[in-house]
Amino acid sequence: MDTKSLIIDIATTLFQQKGYIGVGLNEILKACNISKGSLYHHFPLGKEELLIACLDSLKEAITTDTEGIFERYPTTIEATKAMIEQLIVHFEKEGTITGYTFSSIVSEMASVSDPVRTACAELYQKIETIYFHKLTADGFTEETAHSIALMMTASIEGAMMLCLTQKASEPLRVISQVLPKMIRSF
Repeated sequence: MDTKSLIIDIATTLFQQKGYIGVGLNEILKACNISKGSLYHHFPLGKEELLIACLDSLKEAITTDTEGIFERYPTTIEATKAMIEQLIVHFEKEGTITGYTFSSIVSEMASVSDPVRTACAELYQKIETIYFHKLTADGFTEETAHSIALMMTASIEGAMMLCLTQKASEPLRVISQVLPKMIRSF
């Protein structure tokens, strides 16, 4: 792994665990075992530029994983249940799902930094688009598919945050049962 990728990988984990404000540059430097000059060589604008690179990396990882699941299953309901089950298994095995959620970064930084807000908005939009395409393939109108995709994104992201705060997988289990019923009701 090259130095820039290593910095992004380690910083992403730190930002997800402690938040943007909770992680100092010195902590990132120490965790990466690099100098300040090396960090600024790759991220001349500093910590915020690094955060945006981390969000872009998360976007790629999350959307690739989500697209893979949604391509493997014939319907939105089956794909959604499989995706949530994967999140539950990961949470119960690792005790966290930080690799799949970035809400803590959004709540902390979106109102402070427009570039960070934009990066977060692009990630949410990418996830919604995956859901939207599957829903339209299932025969939903574009308007209905858009509404359901938005609700799915908010529900799943919210359930992940609740799992982290409650230290239990129950919120995802509930969403896994409720979302299919809601989708069928349209």
